[in-house]
Amino acid sequence: METTWAHELRGAGLRVTRPRLSVLTVLADHPHADADTIVTGARELHPSLSPQAVYGVLKAFVAAGIARRIEPAGAPALFELRVGDNHHHLVCRSCGVVADVDCVVGRAPCLEPADTAGFAVDEAEVVFWGLCADCQVARRAPGYGTSSAIEEGVIA
Repeated sequence: METTWAHELRGAGLRVTRPRLSVLTVLADHPHADADTIVTGARELHPSLSPQAVYGVLKAFVAAGIARRIEPAGAPALFELRVGDNHHHLVCRSCGVVADVDCVVGRAPCLEPADTAGFAVDEAEVVFWGLCADCQVARRAPGYGTSSAIEEGVIA
């Protein structure tokens, strides 16, 4: 996989470095990861890596189009490697899990505003909110909503 990542980095005009390879590996294994998760994972692969270095790598990846930063309301920024296809996201209101969903309709930007106010719109970001399958099952579980269910970890 490292040669694929090296090709990806060089294609984006970035040098191939151990910190960048570490962050790419974590992002590949953990789509929609927050920065703290990426720092922790990258440091497992490269123990001397500083959090600031990881933040710098993430910023460079987003600027180069290798990674995408998404910011669901009320949640930390998340990063993913799926870029360039203008896909959207489903977010669980209960546990926060995020899933990709393909473009709503047609080609980018998928949605057209009634008035562009002079903007040249090239992307639409849509976030669908609801309950994931696991949280729906948990809500149907006996005792949901009681203090004992909360204490037992049935409710996130």
